[in-house]
Amino acid sequence: MRKIQTQGLHHITIVGADRETSINFWEGLLGMPFIFDQPNLDNPGEDHIYFDPGDGRLITVFTNENRKPDPTYTSTHQGSVHHLAFSVSQATFEQVEKRLDERGINHSGRKDRGFMHSVYFRDPLGLLVELACYRFYPPNGFSHADVLIEAHRIRSAKGDKNISEDHLSDAIEGLIKKNKPSLSVDRSPKNSYS
Repeated sequence: MRKIQTQGLHHITIVGADRETSINFWEGLLGMPFIFDQPNLDNPGEDHIYFDPGDGRLITVFTNENRKPDPTYTSTHQGSVHHLAFSVSQATFEQVEKRLDERGINHSGRKDRGFMHSVYFRDPLGLLVELACYRFYPPNGFSHADVLIEAHRIRSAKGDKNISEDHLSDAIEGLIKKNKPSLSVDRSPKNSYS
């Protein structure tokens, strides 16, 4: 049987509380422009509001003025969403903890994931949100996923527990070497430059 080939994430829809809570969080805290709204076409008692997370994709929220935020319950059963992760720049990441602290939002503090840094916190409904910043730039013509799959191969071959900066660096060098030929036979330095 042939597979159905995806080409990227189209959107994520969250069941939200009231409209103001959603706009205050997604645009007010995370800076995602509120780009349009319409009724929920499957449930006339709800509105369907749309935000741009920064890459032209969509985060959408079903809102209902009769629902109020309740951060005490978020399902952790199988099939539930554990968390949503959003990319931020290195410059923004360096400000995340301070800006969350200024708003009185509890967070995890910086977490080193080997290939990225992360900070976790909860939205007004208890959903876990991650702000993540890669520790590398992929070479031109490659994606972050290209580098990560190559770094994973290197990590696995070495028997290391998780991806580190060494694996990332070697992966990037290997991708460039495979796809950017050189007339040089030996690319190793012959002498030091002191």
